[in-house]
Amino acid sequence: MAKKQFKAQSKKLLDMMIHSIYTNKDIFLRELISNASDALDKLYYHSLQQDVSGLTRDDYKIEIAVDKDARTQTVSDNGCGMSAKELEDNLGTIAKSGSLDFKDGMENKSEVEIIGQFGVGFYSAFMVADRVTVVSRVHGSDEANKWESTGVDGYTVTPCEKETAGTTITLQIKADTDDEKYGQYLDTYKIREIVSKYSDYIRYPIMMDTETQKLKEGTENEYETVTEPTQLNSMVPLWRKNKNEITKEEYDTFYQSKFYDYEAPLHTIHSKTEGQISYDALLYIPAHAAYDYYTKEFEKGLQLYTNGVLIMDKCADLLPDYFSFVKGLVDSADLTLNISRETLQQDHLLKLIAKNLEKKIKSELEKLLQNDREAYEQFFKAFGLQLKFGVYNGFGIHKDTLQDLLLFYSSSEKKPVTLKEYVSRMREDQKTIYYACGETTDKIDLLPQADAVKSKGFEVLYCTDDVDEFALRMLREYDGKSFTNICASDLDLETEDEKKAVEDENAAARDLLDKMKGYLGGAVDTVRFTGKLKTYPVCLTSEGALSLEMEKVLDRLPNSSGAKAQLALEINRDHPIAQKLRDLSGTDDEKLEKYTKILYAQGCLISGKPLENPVQLSELICELM
Repeated sequence: MAKKQFKAQSKKLLDMMIHSIYTNKDIFLRELISNASDALDKLYYHSLQQDVSGLTRDDYKIEIAVDKDARTQTVSDNGCGMSAKELEDNLGTIAKSGSLDFKDGMENKSEVEIIGQFGVGFYSAFMVADRVTVVSRVHGSDEANKWESTGVDGYTVTPCEKETAGTTITLQIKADTDDEKYGQYLDTYKIREIVSKYSDYIRYPIMMDTETQKLKEGTENEYETVTEPTQLNSMVPLWRKNKNEITKEEYDTFYQSKFYDYEAPLHTIHSKTEGQISYDALLYIPAHAAYDYYTKEFEKGLQLYTNGVLIMDKCADLLPDYFSFVKGLVDSADLTLNISRETLQQDHLLKLIAKNLEKKIKSELEKLLQNDREAYEQFFKAFGLQLKFGVYNGFGIHKDTLQDLLLFYSSSEKKPVTLKEYVSRMREDQKTIYYACGETTDKIDLLPQADAVKSKGFEVLYCTDDVDEFALRMLREYDGKSFTNICASDLDLETEDEKKAVEDENAAARDLLDKMKGYLGGAVDTVRFTGKLKTYPVCLTSEGALSLEMEKVLDRLPNSSGAKAQLALEINRDHPIAQKLRDLSGTDDEKLEKYTKILYAQGCLISGKPLENPVQLSELICELM
């Protein structure tokens, strides 16, 4: 029989289907299985309407077989089958979907979940096969027909024999090349892997004869290789079951096997949403961060299914960056897919799902914070840094979403606290939220400024992550309270009388202080006396928008611009060193210079600022000793 040409206007379209649309060859089997599932759905629908099949739902199945010698893979179903005309119409016309036509003709389109939309998935078989043969027989008919093609050169449709109704697709697998190992699609392991990844939740059993080792009957330790039918898919998605039917162990086992984690998740979120868009979501908050989580190699995203068929392994658009630690999946039949079904078209429904998921994740984290503080603190230890980056990124656009999820170590509570908890304990006369930055809470606790603030009865939040102060600056305020770095020059702890006394003393000692500033050669912008220090002789404070801790963080960044904080060297007016400096001024300026440099070095050491010349400090101390 002469070959017929495809009804599409040019062979270029089919060539594009085979070589350009699909990026992953493995999905050809997903497409063939999905088509088989659609065929079974159609027959099941007709059997409900007309009682014509003589089969129950339990009789429906999809079968996969391989013949390594003949180099063929076969996918069969006992679904509705296709007539010669349907073979001609559905397979001879590229981008015509018989499944979509079937659904369009249904009165109630929700009765059957049809997967196929575009009528191009079948042609993905040519990515791995030199020849594709389709033998099909319609239920209730004795006639069978064979469609056969080697690709762009056309196809034939001829009568044939077929014992049972349904459709069998046989692929003549291509020969291996240096770049492509097509023979893998004849291996049981590879087929199992593809089915498990893409088609595990097809609603009908996917069967395949596999070899297993069994104890030989009548023996105690002699085994034999037995070939028997094996179901490759689990069929029922866990997320489509009612929550009250699922145990914690089932949730945990699913997570650990699906997302390859050695530890059970910290928290599980299972939700079903119906309305403008309907979808099921099964989300997990891991108990620990992945080894590459805080690296640029990490890829965020949720698995995306449509009717139980995996479409994307990591759909990044479903999660905001600050919730990128969440693992899980979304299953929806309402999304608009691109023609290859490998990626989504950007539409408002996808954005709607993402917005709903964001609200749900935030709500669940708030519940965890309220109901299981220990678990939340474990979560925050692993992923709190990401939430803080979320506040900082976008110039604080997401601060309202994240601010109540943040934790900071408290000087008074000696544990992590929320901003809401801090504000609830504030004194009536307190106008600001005090915080301090450093490498560790112990080092922050030793700061002279921390001692000064705590002695006044104020609580201080200790910030030990590089991003902390940047995030607080983006928050600007919380519940009407501003944030104040205790190492800033405008700490404002003294009474008006105390301030006036310090101002007068600084004015009187202006020549001394200017001289000391000159000795430091521009390392500080100001030298002054202060009354806020209790027992410490000296400290460094910052003036302006850039703090000393922010300077240190920026200095560690690649291609740092060398931004510098404006620093003030503050000397305790009540410490004996203050009088020593006054005595040296004008009488021994050489020694005054040495004292000045030692005091500056001491301020650097206390604040964690690196010393530019530690050898000089050692020599100065030895000279004065």
